[in-house]
Amino acid sequence: MSIKRFSLILLFLSSLQGFSQDGIPVYTDYFADNLYLLHPSMAGAASHNQLRLTARQQWFDQTNAPNLFTGSFNARLGARSGMGLIIFNDRNGFHSQTGGYVTYAHHINLSTQSDELNQLSFGLSVGLVQSKLDETNFDLSDYDPVIAGIMQSSTYFNIDAGMSYNYSDFSAHLTVKNIIFQNRSIYTEDFEPNNQRRYLISGAYALSSYGSNWSFEPSVLFQMTERTGEKAIDLNGKIYRHTNAGKVWAGLSYRRSFDGAEYSEGEGSKVQKLQYFSPVVGINYANFLFAYTYSHQTGDVTMESGGFHQITLGFDFPGGDRKEPYDCKCPAVN
Repeated sequence: MSIKRFSLILLFLSSLQGFSQDGIPVYTDYFADNLYLLHPSMAGAASHNQLRLTARQQWFDQTNAPNLFTGSFNARLGARSGMGLIIFNDRNGFHSQTGGYVTYAHHINLSTQSDELNQLSFGLSVGLVQSKLDETNFDLSDYDPVIAGIMQSSTYFNIDAGMSYNYSDFSAHLTVKNIIFQNRSIYTEDFEPNNQRRYLISGAYALSSYGSNWSFEPSVLFQMTERTGEKAIDLNGKIYRHTNAGKVWAGLSYRRSFDGAEYSEGEGSKVQKLQYFSPVVGINYANFLFAYTYSHQTGDVTMESGGFHQITLGFDFPGGDRKEPYDCKCPAVN
């Protein structure tokens, strides 16, 4: 088996866990108070401006294992506008992606009360991504006509668009990623189709009793790839303890794919669907945020026993036209 084909297999294994795609892979980054990474309509939607840095490392016991860094900032501009900026570096074996997105969002306040959250938002992100495949260390004595022994690269742009509705403790989001079909030349059409369009639908509701310092937020994320029809769902729950200085929180995310991969076992074959659990713990103290996420894949076929580790650091800046948080728990906005 050539190294290039091996790198494709590694890329496939990573995609099972991260629902990989062109641009930023859809992991559980959003679960650590980072919804803007998924939904451009959330740029400037919160009652404060947000800076978020994430570092994710998979399979510490594997060489050239996937790792991802993202940096994002989004802010309110006046009463109705928001802007955002994302940079990222995604490495997976011999394959890597580097790029950035610029976002504009428009927010419509549907409430007549200044402390009541009732906001409809629309967002558009334009991204530029460079994909690379490093073939310089491939063994050229094992002849393969698709291996050139060079650093192959392809640069392209694409557009994400979406809308969000935040009403008191309820939120819902719809986003379409990679709207434009783009031809690239690193892999063949079978591995790199020009249609990378993906649909994301998510929703959440914060539950709390009057006067309580505790709240619970169940949420769901559904995603589907247009060309292949691949589908997956995240079922999430987070519990918050609110204090005068901020809040402490913990949660659990469960992801399951609707599609399975067939593998051989003995004289027969089985189908395994993606399943993994991601617990998260975090703290908001004053304007600072820290969160740690660990993901564990289950099933008969996994990549050794290593897990998936992620650190999120954040800082909230005052800004926009709001001086105080909304009168709701609504963790996506307050």
